[in-house]
Amino acid sequence: MRAVILAGGQGTRLRPYTTILPKPLMPVGQRSIVEIIVNQLKQHGFDHITLALGHLAHLVQAVLGNGDKFEINIDYSLEEIPLGTGGPLALIENLDETFLVMNGDILSDIDFQDVLRFHREQEAIATIAVHKRVVKIDYGVLRRAGYSLITYQEKPVFDYEVSTGIYVMESSIMRYIIPFCHLDFPDLIQRLIGNGEKVACYPFSGIWYDLGRADDFRFVQDNAHKFKDAIPFIG
Repeated sequence: MRAVILAGGQGTRLRPYTTILPKPLMPVGQRSIVEIIVNQLKQHGFDHITLALGHLAHLVQAVLGNGDKFEINIDYSLEEIPLGTGGPLALIENLDETFLVMNGDILSDIDFQDVLRFHREQEAIATIAVHKRVVKIDYGVLRRAGYSLITYQEKPVFDYEVSTGIYVMESSIMRYIIPFCHLDFPDLIQRLIGNGEKVACYPFSGIWYDLGRADDFRFVQDNAHKFKDAIPFIG
């Protein structure tokens, strides 16, 4: 089975750390996040991983190599200019079957095989794993009409379902991606929906942290030992 890890971003939200270290090599416990992801994918039956790289690509290649030490086939697709989150898929050869694609900065205990099963049951062109996030606003939030106050909420809390950055896609999705053109996943998904394609949502309530966010990264760094049972590859 084929998986694509998107690991070409500059990690601007984690600067200055990512000035010299690419985001996928940021540590979680004793291993980098991308090493944890590779081990998880192997555990779930994937035998071919392609990493889409850009920023400091040579460092990621030096750590992962061809995958021999993980007993899995690893290769690379390199972008010369930033192509967004969806654009790099057009550079990857032989995406001719159902494949999984995910960001290279995700710490999660999601069952990739279950996402694949769900995707096939839904008969969708793409499936997005979604997670509920609570957003706290540390201000008094006002709504007004002209100069007249309508509502006043002190430090409201909102629940949202957000993309986990984990997707399953059919090869037919490639006809919606123009090679060498910048394209982010939100725009790709809107393009699919606009053309009548089915995009499914896989609800997921387990462990999920976006290590590209400074708050999530700090939390995981401080609590990595708590995740070892659920994610043993942390080490």
